[in-house]
Amino acid sequence: MKQITYLIILSISLLLAACANHTSGISANSQGEIRVDNNSFSREVSVSNITSRQSADLIQAAAQISSLVATDLRLQYKFTWFDASGFTIEDEATSWKSLKLHGKQQIQVNAVAPNATASRFEVYVRKAFSN
Repeated sequence: MKQITYLIILSISLLLAACANHTSGISANSQGEIRVDNNSFSREVSVSNITSRQSADLIQAAAQISSLVATDLRLQYKFTWFDASGFTIEDEATSWKSLKLHGKQQIQVNAVAPNATASRFEVYVRKAFSN
C-alpha cells in the first residue's frame, strides 16, 4: 500500500512539473523590473518600455513585447493590478489576451486599471498553447 501511495505522489509530481513550462514566461512590473520564469522563452521574447500615466483617476499602462526570432509566435499576456498594500485588484475578472507576433515584430500592449485604488501593475507574457 505504501508503494502505491508513493507511485501516485511521484506521478502527480511529474505531471505538474511537465505542465510548468507551458505557463511560465516573462513578467515586468511598473517599476521596470523584469522577471524571467522560462529562460528558453526569454531568448524568443522580450518585454520592455514599461510606462504608465494617470488619466483622470485611473492608471493607464503600456509595455512593448518584442519577438527576438524570425518565426511567428503565438503569445498571451495579462495585466495584474495591485493596490498600495500590494493586494491584487479584480484579478479573477482579468483574462489572458492572445497576441500573434511575426518574426522580429514589436507591439505595444495597453491596459487601464479597473479602479482608482490601483497603484502599480505587472504584465505577464507567456507562450500560447492550443489543446
